[in-house]
Amino acid sequence: MKLTVTLFISFFCFLASAQISTSSAKDYFEQGAFEKALILYQKLLNKQRGNSYYFFRVIECHQQLSQYKAAQKEIEIQIKRSRNPQNLVELGYNYQLQNQLTQADLYYKKAVQSIEIQPNYVYAVALRFEAHSLIDYAIEVYEIGLKTNPNDAFYYQLAELYATQKNIEKMMERYLDYVETNPPYISQVMRLLSEYISEDASQPYNQLFKKVLLKKLQTKPNPLWNQWLSWLYVQQNDFKKAFIQEKAVYRRTPESLQGMINLALLAQEARFSDIALSIFEFIIQNTKEPHLQIQANRIRLELQLELSEAGHYKEINIRYKALLERYKLGVETLDLQLSYAHFLAFYDQNPEAAITFLKTALKANLTDLASSELKMKLADILVTQNKFNQALIYYTQIQMSVKNSPLSQKARFKAAKTSYYKGDFEWAETQLKVLKSSTSQLTANDALELQLLISDHKGSDSLHSALKLYAKAELLSIQKKPTEALVVLDSILNNHKTDPIIDQTLLVQAQLYETQKAFSKAEANYIRIITDYKDDILIDDAYFYLAELYRTKLQQTDKAKLNYETIIFNHEDSIHFVEARKQYRTLRGDSIN
Repeated sequence: MKLTVTLFISFFCFLASAQISTSSAKDYFEQGAFEKALILYQKLLNKQRGNSYYFFRVIECHQQLSQYKAAQKEIEIQIKRSRNPQNLVELGYNYQLQNQLTQADLYYKKAVQSIEIQPNYVYAVALRFEAHSLIDYAIEVYEIGLKTNPNDAFYYQLAELYATQKNIEKMMERYLDYVETNPPYISQVMRLLSEYISEDASQPYNQLFKKVLLKKLQTKPNPLWNQWLSWLYVQQNDFKKAFIQEKAVYRRTPESLQGMINLALLAQEARFSDIALSIFEFIIQNTKEPHLQIQANRIRLELQLELSEAGHYKEINIRYKALLERYKLGVETLDLQLSYAHFLAFYDQNPEAAITFLKTALKANLTDLASSELKMKLADILVTQNKFNQALIYYTQIQMSVKNSPLSQKARFKAAKTSYYKGDFEWAETQLKVLKSSTSQLTANDALELQLLISDHKGSDSLHSALKLYAKAELLSIQKKPTEALVVLDSILNNHKTDPIIDQTLLVQAQLYETQKAFSKAEANYIRIITDYKDDILIDDAYFYLAELYRTKLQQTDKAKLNYETIIFNHEDSIHFVEARKQYRTLRGDSIN
């Protein structure tokens, strides 16, 4: 027993000593004290001759001290005891440091040639070449490795090395090869390649990537290349061509419509409604899954709404009813029910019908979550009808039904917002203070923004007159009454000229003017903020929205550039900085990858 304890203590002391030596050697090395580092690393290497880390450190210390003969001696010892060809790379590099390039090249080639005989050393040898920035040799080694073992994952390393060489075509080829053998990494590679692909299809990298993909389709047909072409076209906002590629994928793999669904949603998000509509119609015709049929039909109706005039609402109403009749009220059709209620209230201008429908829907056999979703929509509609107390009852019920959930926190925020519309700012603030620590970041941000609005502007007079008018205008805007909202905002500007809410009023009014196509009035408001409120928190918003107005509506490119430029140089911390820089560079004609 005593002997065992003694051996254990001795072993522990040995490990501790080795650890301290390694740590000290590392510190000396990083500090550039190579003489001291060499002594320690040499001791460690003598004890563990097979430790490649210690070996390379010893060699590098010698080389840093210009002790090339000593380094050579150590390398030759290692060559005799190990067949690993990475030692040949080290010997070659040692000659290179002495400017003996012929000798260096000789050993580099020996290392490369050895890979054909010893393919299991591919990775080790390539890494040594990379460590010495010998990229051409590293690439050669990996390419040989692929010939001897085509299933091995050298594609990613090769892609990165080709990128270093600026050989973008080869880089693209190898990234695609990597994804072909490692499908789970497709998203990662998409992120990497997106650095080279722009919205402009005429850009050289876009054309090059298309060329690479078409070549792969010709030589090695695979629906994966169609997927990649679809992705490329999406980056270029060419959803029509992307749709063609997704159809090709579906013909090869009809068991899945996921790519088609993703494309439809992207087209919808990018506001290519016509194409999105066509894609959803394709999904409806080809899917047999009830859930997907309901989802696709719902989104198709929502898209048709965007493209329709009021005269077509009767037909759309009939379609909604037919779908609900077919699939019935219940959890499965929850999103369809919410969509229909929204249509009735905000398109068909029949909020009472929407309220009646939602109350009927609540009688179905529902989960607490589904019931709360319906109550949320019901409460939202009641708010637009100025039925604040009824709305507050439903928001409270949601909070009790799905406690501590994101939906519950959202309901609490909406209850606070409803109190704000009512002019009960104190109670609203009390709720908002709690919500600032919400687990939902979006809710927390919205709560903070509203609290700041209230706290910054309620104190201008005891009645909070200006803030009440502002809240009223905001509600009118939600109620789709922009003309009435503009009148209320005008009353703030005319009757409360010294109130601190004037800047906010000008900004909101400008954005409403834009929706009414009163662009000159919007421009005047933005300019007034910039002129009269130079140190205001909204100044960067004014510059950005004015720039966007010049670019997208007034086609005054020079003025747009000037305002984007102001954000770039004077408001680096603005949330608009990235977009401003992007648009500025685009207007200037820069190539953006």
